[in-house]
Amino acid sequence: MSDDPGTYLATGPRVGLRPFSAADADEFTARARESRELHRPWLFPPCTHDAYAAYAGGLVQDPSRAGFLVCERADGAIAGFVNINNIVRGAFRSGALGYGAFAHAAGRGLLAEALGLVLEHAFGPLGLHRLEANIQPGNTASRALVRRAGFRLEGFSPAMLHIDGAWRDHERWAITAPVGTAPQRPSACS
Repeated sequence: MSDDPGTYLATGPRVGLRPFSAADADEFTARARESRELHRPWLFPPCTHDAYAAYAGGLVQDPSRAGFLVCERADGAIAGFVNINNIVRGAFRSGALGYGAFAHAAGRGLLAEALGLVLEHAFGPLGLHRLEANIQPGNTASRALVRRAGFRLEGFSPAMLHIDGAWRDHERWAITAPVGTAPQRPSACS
């Protein structure tokens, strides 16, 4: 894929964000298989075509989810992904993040750049007010990523999520939109 600006929803100096598509199955699943050692035991991205089709299809079709492939602008290679799950509208306007870098891109700051772009998109066009990242306490790389992005530690939840066959403890990290970014609505009484 080229660095055509029309390809991306948002761009930074080194990465662009674009939606998941069926055409990405080969590259995504190959990258997931190459990254097993990096991801385990925290993350289990799809590594077969059938699993990818279900995963990407849910991100594209479910209005309570938004998925973004993180692509290197230099060559279009998929470097990772950031998803906003469990999007709630109304007064809450919140979502939960899921993300991962692939092994060839890990430690290069690409996911940090992409997370900044996702925050701008979430607090801008998506109209969200709050994003939460639930992280297992031993996942130091993930904790460092959200801390650098401005997330604050809000609490600890024992046995919060079922991952890799067991209920795992998680820390709850969150960030809210900057003051003054709330969407304006007409008053019901005007």
